[in-house]
Amino acid sequence: QVQLVESGGGLVQAGGSLRLSCAASGSIFSIAAMRWYRQAPGKQRELVAQISSGGITNYADSVKDRFTIARDNAKNTVYLQMNSLKPEDTAVYYCNADVRINPIHGYLEVWGQGTLVTVSS
Repeated sequence: QVQLVESGGGLVQAGGSLRLSCAASGSIFSIAAMRWYRQAPGKQRELVAQISSGGITNYADSVKDRFTIARDNAKNTVYLQMNSLKPEDTAVYYCNADVRINPIHGYLEVWGQGTLVTVSS
């Protein structure tokens, strides 16, 4: 069984910064892409950023130049550095990863439980 556990959410004023972390644990053979999604109240879940196993990154237009995704493959951990936060960044942030538990089976998509980020104006 594989778990993703997020941390680092909280309340911050507009213009401030937060750093989210997501650690994968359990029976892990390898991890391909790792992603951060968010879901604001009354809205659909959206992809914020993703990073490949080789470090290639992609961002939603709304967070480009403000958020940075990074990963530590040795620790099976992905980070999201969020700067210049805006009230519209308020959401529950979810970690997501494509995990392989052994060399025979394919990748499983695993989700974390989410961490709340609230940006006050």
